[in-house]
Amino acid sequence: MKAIYSVTMMVAVAALLALSVPVPAFSDMKGMGHGEGHGHMMEMGCMDKMDDMMGMCMEHADKMGFSEDQVMKMKPIHREMQKKQAQFKADLKIAELDLAEIMEVKDFDIDKASAEVKKIGNIKTAHHLEMLKSMKEVRAILTDEQFKKMTKMMSMEMGEKKRAKGMRKKK
Repeated sequence: MKAIYSVTMMVAVAALLALSVPVPAFSDMKGMGHGEGHGHMMEMGCMDKMDDMMGMCMEHADKMGFSEDQVMKMKPIHREMQKKQAQFKADLKIAELDLAEIMEVKDFDIDKASAEVKKIGNIKTAHHLEMLKSMKEVRAILTDEQFKKMTKMMSMEMGEKKRAKGMRKKK
């Protein structure tokens, strides 16, 4: 009976791990283009890709019609986003390594593993909330027209990435 419980717990922890594995930062821009995937705004790719989106907007400030004042307001937000993204990746990696270390032994401590899985979830949640705050700050700086240009640019970028991804899969 104890063996069945142990196997069941291992399967449960493995499932939690599988569901908590991070998606690389902004590898998928679902939700950012307000086209397909708009309903998936809280997917990991969206929040992690926000820094990339900001960088792209800053690179194309002239095409977006940003004033010098807007650029000066967005630069520190972008810089903070980059710092938070780096810290998030480091914290997440450390927590994942800690979880792997806990699970190295055959009869690992389920309570410690559960606590670490919860810690990973908390790290992700805190990061998502920080990115939402930054997103709100940036959007407050943009005019309605600039916001429309940004969403159009992001949906075009998403389309290009999807086509490129499809081409790689066909090979």
